[in-house]
Amino acid sequence: MSSRALRKLHGNQDLEVLENGKNTDDEEEDVDNEKRSSNKKNRKPQNPFLLLGEEEDEDDNEENVEENTLQVEVIKPETSVNKKKKKKKKKKKKSAEKDVDNEDDEIEASIKEVNRILENSGHGAECITKADTVSDSNKAILTVEHKNLNPDNELKRIFGSRVIQAESSRRRQRNMPLRRRASWLATPKDTWPHIGKTGLTMSIKETQGNVNYFVYEHNHQYQQVQFKFYDAVESLNPQNIMDIVRSHPYHVDSLIQMSEVFRMNEDMQTAADLIERALFSFEMSFHSLFSLTTGNSRLDFKQAENRPFYLALFKHLVNVGQRGCYRTALEFCKLLLSLDPDNDPMCVLLMIDFYALRAAEYSFLIRLYQEWEDHRNLSQLPNFAFSVPLAMFLQEESQNSTDTSEADEKLQEALIMFPGLLMPLLDKCSVNPDSAVCSHAFFGDKTQYSQTAALKQLMGLYIGRCHACWKQPEVVQWLERNVKEVLRRVEGEDPLVVECSKKRQVRYQGTPRNILRHILISEIKDAITALPQDVANTTVLSYDPLPPLDSVSAYQRPDRQRRPQEGNTLALFLRSLLPNFNPNEPPPENEGAEGGGEGTNLRQGVNVLMEAMRDLLANIRPVNPPVENQGEGEEEEREEGEWD
Repeated sequence: MSSRALRKLHGNQDLEVLENGKNTDDEEEDVDNEKRSSNKKNRKPQNPFLLLGEEEDEDDNEENVEENTLQVEVIKPETSVNKKKKKKKKKKKKSAEKDVDNEDDEIEASIKEVNRILENSGHGAECITKADTVSDSNKAILTVEHKNLNPDNELKRIFGSRVIQAESSRRRQRNMPLRRRASWLATPKDTWPHIGKTGLTMSIKETQGNVNYFVYEHNHQYQQVQFKFYDAVESLNPQNIMDIVRSHPYHVDSLIQMSEVFRMNEDMQTAADLIERALFSFEMSFHSLFSLTTGNSRLDFKQAENRPFYLALFKHLVNVGQRGCYRTALEFCKLLLSLDPDNDPMCVLLMIDFYALRAAEYSFLIRLYQEWEDHRNLSQLPNFAFSVPLAMFLQEESQNSTDTSEADEKLQEALIMFPGLLMPLLDKCSVNPDSAVCSHAFFGDKTQYSQTAALKQLMGLYIGRCHACWKQPEVVQWLERNVKEVLRRVEGEDPLVVECSKKRQVRYQGTPRNILRHILISEIKDAITALPQDVANTTVLSYDPLPPLDSVSAYQRPDRQRRPQEGNTLALFLRSLLPNFNPNEPPPENEGAEGGGEGTNLRQGVNVLMEAMRDLLANIRPVNPPVENQGEGEEEEREEGEWD
């Protein structure tokens, strides 16, 4: 290689170093030249300068000899440089751990610097970074996160991942492949059968703005299974429903009904497993546009095919909450509320405050109250009236703040609006109130008896569900302090007391159907005892409790039995006396015909009755008593024969 190429690549300084090295180490260079010349034919060229072949053709043999000597000198400093680079890489690896800790700070600093530059240039309002838009305050109130729908994630945070993994591996059967998670609502288990095609599908009904309305649909085969399910329920034999589950393991109504049967038998694990299987069947039938997280997917509760999905979600979040996974239950509450936030057919607003308090999501509960108070009047519900100030107090306490003035004001307003809730709540918490509170007329028995049935139901529902949130000593002291302040406001004739009394007399006159449905499904004794008799004595179907009065179904069940209203009542009664009476047999063609009148039907009925009586008398045969003396009987027979 020519010296011109070396100058171009290394510069004059490198050539000087190489020349100095050549003059000082001539003997070592000769040995290296001999070794390299012997191995040159067998080894591939490692020198990168050999790739420069343009100038080698111009050099003569003498320059080639000099090139060999220079080539050896060039390789030596390259190897030393590589060693230095390796040492530098090792140092970089050692310092990499320190740099990782500072990466986040550098990124934040760079973002702030960019924002500062944008603000100075006047475009800061238009160019908002993604880090600012992802904050919790900017998210929709009903936004659902997938990771929070899995109760195992919350259990790992509580007990540790090792405990949960050991428990799951212990329950998993041997020689069974571990299935990959294919559902967000429920984790498919190894013991579940293969789902295949269930006949349950979802289609989009309409779109209004950015909100999509969906509906579940049943194909012909699923409808036939649904008819068998109705027959099994009417038979009052759970074994018939279990047979449907075995032959059709993902029929949602059968799974929900059998879950209720196992729950009544106190087999909670199997009951929860059947509900999860029903949710898995629902999710495998989702439409491609149906979203769990955005909160813009709706399901009409009036549609009969949609209602089992509401019921399965309700039962599942209750089961998850009983396991202590309150954060997961809160996420399912948001999902269930987002399906129909305007009507709220399952009354999720009556229990979402409880799971928010137990999950320590105080900011979410306060924000929900602030955003929905104007159009939903949440302060008129006893659960929000008491849970929101409790959330404010606990939030201030968690932040080591002593300013509880806002929480105090909200709690005093709740006590003035619902004075009949205090004494049952203290009794449920096993707290003995002060004698001044017990003897005061504002919280006494007169207030308890003057409440309407609807208000008693709401109070009983809140006390039975949320009384554990008020048992903490600091909460009891805070409640006692505000109760005394309320008594002073009552004695001082605060105008708010009179205003709230008028509101109680006008409102809470009747219980909506969705609240009754919520009470029946929740099965809280304090609320069930306050139900009216017409609802308490009503037959409630576990797979469809208290359906809406304007229910809509895509198909109807075929009539297999004639209704007793058809035909003349007397004729049906007389025909039922016949030995060969069949209720499914249609009545005679002339029954109820025009021209005969009711007199003709009556005569025909009497004739039928007379014929039946003749047949009955003709078939009656007296039983002869045992004869003691055979001889006397034979003589009597001969005597009777003579008279003939």
